[in-house]
Parts: sequence; structure tokens; C-alpha cells
Amino acid sequence: MNIYRRVIFPRLLDLSLSGEIVGCYRRELLANVQGAVLEIGFGTGLNLPHYPQHVENITALDPNPGMGSLARRRIACASIAVDWQEGDAQELPFPNQSFDSVVSTWTLCSIPDLARALQEIQRVLRGGGKLFFLEHGLSEDPEVQRWQNRLNPIQKVIADGCNLNRDMAQLIREAGFQFEELERFYMPNEPKFIGYIYRGIAIPAPARKPELKEEADKPR
Repeated sequence: MNIYRRVIFPRLLDLSLSGEIVGCYRRELLANVQGAVLEIGFGTGLNLPHYPQHVENITALDPNPGMGSLARRRIACASIAVDWQEGDAQELPFPNQSFDSVVSTWTLCSIPDLARALQEIQRVLRGGGKLFFLEHGLSEDPEVQRWQNRLNPIQKVIADGCNLNRDMAQLIREAGFQFEELERFYMPNEPKFIGYIYRGIAIPAPARKPELKEEADKPR
């Protein structure tokens, strides 16, 4: 792992996502998190101060050990017990139906095989479990989309695989989720190409029953 990804990028990420407005978004998203919680892409632990008081412990996963060195400082000061693990959301190291809530903030943008990761999230969610997400992604404005597509190759290099142009709502829906809540908006004081936000709660969609043939189609 190169020194930029392990040492420099975690500090840049921590600085860019630690503002007051972002903190409000985090707090609003996490207000209804319940039960056994898994946070993927835990990063430097910026969500920790914003979990509600009823959350007593969190399983935290991140593929970058450089994030862990900063996260442990926040974990040491937190009132929530955190089991931090280095790991990949594309291959979650947990049994089926292990969690009531899975949290992802500014993470789905950078997972190489997002469809696989979302399938893994479904696998580890218990019945009635929910995915809470706060992500940036593809704007609905065609002009902003053009800039997102142009700048995406540069963004992936400087931001450790982060993509500007993922349609988060479509990708989550295609992975077999349905939305309980979904908001889309631009963050104030941020360039539109990086500040278009998807915030919501998704649940695994019920399996579709096979359609029955009409009586007239049955052999006589």
C-alpha cells in the first residue's frame, strides 16, 4: 500500500468531511439506527459523535489501515464500544443475518464492485434490517453530469478510487433494495460536481412470487 493512500489521503478525507454541515447530515441519518450496527467504510470515525445514545456498540470495517490509525483516537474517546476491523465490503467477514443496521457514508462511491458489496450487505442484514446511506454521486442535471464524467478519472486517482458519477439510487435499487426514504440535494458551498448528495434508508425488497398462468393456459 503506497504512502499516499495509507498516510496522506486519510488526513485529507478527515479534513474535508468534518465540517458542521456534514455533521448535521450524519446526525439526521443516524437518528433511527437500531440494534446491532455495522458501519462499512468507517474511515477516521467521523460518524461516531453523531450516533444516538441508544447505540451502545458498533462493528466498524475499513479496507485502509491508514484510516484505523486516526479512527482509534476517536474510538478511545467515544462512549460507544467499537470493534474496528480491517476488511472489504465486497467480502464481509460475518455470518448471514448478523446486523439490524448497516451504515455507509461516503463509501459506496469507492467500492470497486458495488453490486457485490450491496449483495453482501443484504446477506448480513437480519429480517427487518435496514441500510442507512449518505453518499455523493451522479447529479440529475445533464451539464453537471458532463463535468462529473470528465473529472471522474482524475477523482479516482486523487481520492483512492472514489467515483463522481455513480447513480446511487439506481445502483441500490438494482441490487434488490427498495427505499423507505430517499433525498437528493446539493450541499451548500460545494462544487456541484462533487456536492450532489443521496441520503436515505433502504430495505431488501421482498422476493417476487412467480406469476401464475391463467386457467385457460392449463392443459385439458
